Amino acid sequence: MKFIKNIFNSARPHFKEGGKYEKLDSLFQATETFFFIPADVTKNDAHIRDNLDLKRFMSVVIIALLPVFFFGLYNAGYQSNLASGRSLEFVSVFTQGLWIVLPLVIVSYGVGFFWELLFAVVRKKEISEGFLVTGLLFPMTLPPTIPLWQAAIGISFGVVIGKEIFGGTGRNILNPALTGRAFLFFAYPARMSGDSVWTVVDGVKGNIVDAVSAATPLSCASGAVETVSTALEKGGYTLSKLFFGLYPGSIGETSVLLCLVGAFILIVTGIGSYRIILGGILGMVAFVYPVYLFNLFTGNTTPAMLSIHPGWHLSMGGFAFGITFMATDPVSAPGMEAARWIYGFAIGALTILIRVFNPAYPEGVMLAILFMNIFAPLLDHLVIKSRLKKRIPNV
Repeated sequence: MKFIKNIFNSARPHFKEGGKYEKLDSLFQATETFFFIPADVTKNDAHIRDNLDLKRFMSVVIIALLPVFFFGLYNAGYQSNLASGRSLEFVSVFTQGLWIVLPLVIVSYGVGFFWELLFAVVRKKEISEGFLVTGLLFPMTLPPTIPLWQAAIGISFGVVIGKEIFGGTGRNILNPALTGRAFLFFAYPARMSGDSVWTVVDGVKGNIVDAVSAATPLSCASGAVETVSTALEKGGYTLSKLFFGLYPGSIGETSVLLCLVGAFILIVTGIGSYRIILGGILGMVAFVYPVYLFNLFTGNTTPAMLSIHPGWHLSMGGFAFGITFMATDPVSAPGMEAARWIYGFAIGALTILIRVFNPAYPEGVMLAILFMNIFAPLLDHLVIKSRLKKRIPNV
């Protein structure tokens, strides 16, 4: 490592003010930070000692995402090989998954990093490590068959409109990855609507078609003409299948089990707020369970989406992924503890309201999180204002 450090030390003068490549100083600092911890220290008191900088913070989130990401690779390859009639052996499936998912990740990081670098150069500021998480989160919210050019447009919108126009990392109101996902949903709804999920097909009839579609669990449930549980069973979905996640869906949203593993890592390390996660679960259960019990004792099945056990709602769609990795974003979420409970509860409740009363859009967690992102500063303000009122005035 000393050899690499000497290379950076010798090259640094060329990137400082007055140097030959001073306009690329942001890129140089980003590259150096990738190898070493920033050496900047405070020069005046008071000093605050902490072993958690932004780089370590984002690294922990990446670690929490890896189980979901690798399962997403495997699931995308498994569904593709299954639909194509190819081998379901692990190596074949994982290789196919890499072939499908890796280009999306490369495009997300490549295009997103371009915008990060451009704004850093224009503003003459360092490139933040915040994009390390956004660049991985964004492709995990997408179906595996989305065209790469659409992924490039989506991440561009998410980074520029969702973050950079607000001032960059730490100043954005909306979650950048979800902002890009929402843009793609409204701009190109054909394969992003949530009504059907597309599976990559390879080697079928000379590749006349390259994808097949199937109804998602949420579309089966929202469009049920009989009981929801019956419709889900006919669609081949069981509660255990939804929990483990081996079925077609967006790359990162299918496995509730591995989302729980990620939530455990975030909570134990103190990176993610358990108040938001539990609040989201409580909000969803609070809106579903009373009606479920009422329908259970009366035999009523209306509305259909409220007649099923809350476990189905917790397992269907991207709720587990969204409440774990999107809602807990420390920038777009509230900072006060009480506000985090309210924020999470509202996300869970809004998700149910959208699923029940908007059949055209059965998945609601994305819009619920973005909606509450807007109200997060207000929640913090109200909690702080409430605490100030309780203070004893000075005599």
